[in-house]
Amino acid sequence: MLCYVLPPGVTFWKGLERTVLIEFFFSISFHLSDRMAEEKKNCGNDEYKLKRYEAALHLYSEAIHLSPGTAAYYGNRSACYMMLGDYRSALNDVKTAITIDEKYEKGYIRMAKCSLMLGDVIGTEQAIRKFLTLDPSNTALRDEIASLKQLRDLNEKAANCYDKKDYRTCLYHCDNAIKIAPGSIQNKLLKAECLAMLERFEEACNIAISVMQSHSTNADAIYVRGLTLYYCDNLEKGLLHFERALMLDPDHKKAKAMRQKAKQLKEKKESGNELWKSGKFRDALATYTEALELDPQNKDINSKLYYNRALVNSKLGNLREAIADCTNALTLNEKYMKALLQRAKLYYNMENFEEAIKDYEKALKHDRTAEVKNLLRDAKFQLKKSKRKDYYKILGVTKQATEDEIKKAYRKRALVHHPDRHANATDEEKKEQERKFKELGEAYTILSDPVKKSRYDSGQDLEEMNHSADIDPQQIYRQFFFPSDYGFGGFPGGGGGNSSNFSFHFG
Repeated sequence: MLCYVLPPGVTFWKGLERTVLIEFFFSISFHLSDRMAEEKKNCGNDEYKLKRYEAALHLYSEAIHLSPGTAAYYGNRSACYMMLGDYRSALNDVKTAITIDEKYEKGYIRMAKCSLMLGDVIGTEQAIRKFLTLDPSNTALRDEIASLKQLRDLNEKAANCYDKKDYRTCLYHCDNAIKIAPGSIQNKLLKAECLAMLERFEEACNIAISVMQSHSTNADAIYVRGLTLYYCDNLEKGLLHFERALMLDPDHKKAKAMRQKAKQLKEKKESGNELWKSGKFRDALATYTEALELDPQNKDINSKLYYNRALVNSKLGNLREAIADCTNALTLNEKYMKALLQRAKLYYNMENFEEAIKDYEKALKHDRTAEVKNLLRDAKFQLKKSKRKDYYKILGVTKQATEDEIKKAYRKRALVHHPDRHANATDEEKKEQERKFKELGEAYTILSDPVKKSRYDSGQDLEEMNHSADIDPQQIYRQFFFPSDYGFGGFPGGGGGNSSNFSFHFG
């Protein structure tokens, strides 16, 4: 601050003399300020040339403080802001410069450049038009004019692709537009929205949050952030963001549509869950089905709805439909362990052990718990059991059959399938009857022996059960129908049989 000292002995100044002196001192003050401002500006230019833009920015700000009415200082600071990527501040400075000096040509050049960087097509056009009015032959904005045309074209293509829901191509045009206008919030948010619709949620979220940090009241940014939450199974927070966007912009059509969809989906899901808990399975089935029709794009929510519907179908005995629902859930989310384990359980219950094993093996890759290991082991065991011959079925008896019932069943069927009864059949039919006759002998040998039957029923010693080569079906047959050969009397029904009449032998 400058201090003025009165000459010695002077204690009083009369009106005009005092005013003239004050004006004189102030003129000296302004002159000194201008000189200091110019020095600050020159120092700023030196820093700018050395690409030390932060230092240059500080010096230009000091020059403006000393001489706020000089347009060029604002122009210089604007250029500095541009190099730092702060196009909004640069534009504000250049607008101030033009307000001070409406014929400041460099100001219009920088205004056009800043507006273009910010993606402001109209602002860029106006700046170019005003500059050419001042200097029609100047080609300083030739590149900006060409870039403006490209930007307008890219914006139009992006909008058309978005309307067609061709988000991938829209994203491509947005990226090209951002190369021309790196400060365009509109293009960045459109890109983020496309990323969200293409399930690249983290990238979309980062863009939306970045915009919100510098523009906390930007309704589009809040809407896009809501989208990423909504599609990542966070209905509550997504809904809150859509409502906040509408508070800032009541006419925001996208936010309005998504708020309605999110509310409906939330209500249907919760209603289905309540019906499930109360045991109203058919109503729950209908409600989950309605919820699945609301937004096919929301994979996270829909995968859970499919899983919930699978549980309901399972309770209703619709096992095939339940498996289909689990498959749909896994198609939407291949890491959905609940759906994978539920499908494995359903396959197991339907005795499709091969598919159950496949699912348990997949589950074990992500969840190496004892429970999953035991489930896999059991499924493999049941598969092994299922591949054995069903001796009860071969004899035509139940698992609860008595020893006497097993003997009667063998006696009845052995008479039907003995090869000598089919001596006049075709070769193919003979082979089939031979196979059935041999299986009858196997079945009787196992089920008539209490120890072997117990092992067979429990599934133990599965490999040992495959001992058909040690069984002579003719010998078993003769024990029943020619007991005299074994000291038990004659052929049932009268007469002493001769086992040599039955000459069939297995190789």
